[in-house]
Amino acid sequence: MSRKKECVAMLLAGGRGSRLYVLTEKVAKPAVPFGGKYRIIDFPLSNCVNSGIDTVGVLTQYEPHALNAYLASGQTWDLDRLYGGVYALPPYEGGQGSEWYKGTANAIYQNIAFIDEYNPEYVLVLSGDHIYKMDYDEMLDVHKEKNAAATIAVLNVTYEEAKRFGILNCHPDGTIYEFEEKPAQPKSTLASMGIYIFTWSKLRQYLIDDENDPNSSNDFGKNIIPAMLGNGENLQTYRFDGYWKDVGTIESLWEANMDLLSPDSGLKLDDPDWKIYGRTSAAPPHFSGRNSEIHHSLVAEGCEVEGKVNNSVLFSDVTVEEGADVDYSVVMPGAVIEAGAVVKYAIIAENARICAGAVVGNSPEEVSDGEWGVAVVAAATKVGKKAVVAAKQMVDSDVPSAE
Repeated sequence: MSRKKECVAMLLAGGRGSRLYVLTEKVAKPAVPFGGKYRIIDFPLSNCVNSGIDTVGVLTQYEPHALNAYLASGQTWDLDRLYGGVYALPPYEGGQGSEWYKGTANAIYQNIAFIDEYNPEYVLVLSGDHIYKMDYDEMLDVHKEKNAAATIAVLNVTYEEAKRFGILNCHPDGTIYEFEEKPAQPKSTLASMGIYIFTWSKLRQYLIDDENDPNSSNDFGKNIIPAMLGNGENLQTYRFDGYWKDVGTIESLWEANMDLLSPDSGLKLDDPDWKIYGRTSAAPPHFSGRNSEIHHSLVAEGCEVEGKVNNSVLFSDVTVEEGADVDYSVVMPGAVIEAGAVVKYAIIAENARICAGAVVGNSPEEVSDGEWGVAVVAAATKVGKKAVVAAKQMVDSDVPSAE
């Protein structure tokens, strides 16, 4: 049976995610929980399956254990295929030694042999740390229609936001003529989303040439795309106008979770035609006690709520004891909020414990201008009785009781 695939996806999931601080001390960014029952990586994987792409290489590097275990056989996303499926691809030792992935382009270069096994016409390169829903098949149609060497998904952003992105300047027909990396004075507001489709025969040679350049950073944005533009290749844009968020910071991760509670955000998980798949905990239905109050929140299976939950996202197996108050917060799997504790505008990581009477976080109205930020408690960390964790504070070790 032929192993040829029209399009193979390569999902870059090896980043540390240093701007998520304590949340990624022991897990890679794509494995961070999101939205009550998912991990960040569920979104690009689900997009692949919904787009008809059934062969996905997941390039892992930093703290890969939790991510590899989560991927398992790929059955969750219907990617447990005899030909194709999902594969974790860490750096490995070959005939000429081994090395870490040096950049995004080098990560794909080190896996040329994997891609060649499927002899694809096209390769889709994705980031594993964005929250969005996109039909990659529509993007591929544009790529084929324009006979492009590369097609880059772009999003229209504000002028100020454009200074933080790679910006693509293009002709009215979508043909790219210039790429600017985080320009001080952007010429356009079309930002690269870090989603690329390449004609494989073209990209393969550019990867080899880039690897042979000792001065290269081995990066798509810094090296591959500029090289293709310099050689006059046909580079096209694919304009995306849906919800998309880079959840690479504490604030953006918190905001994206809160967006799930907003009917106008554009982020909806109840679309039967574009489901987001994720591994479930097999926990029993959530329980809300006689004196509990739950308002405008997502509460996953296995939760036991006896206290108050308002405008929050609770993952599986979270406990909120009687008298506890959770507001505008994200509480990850297995966390416990004890009686009388107050958690607001915070992210509480997996299996953390907020002890009785402790206070974590502040509302924006409670702090001075410029002092507000989301409070974060790391996984398996205990905040002692009546202890206080202020707005913007990051807790990565146990906080003693204030009694």
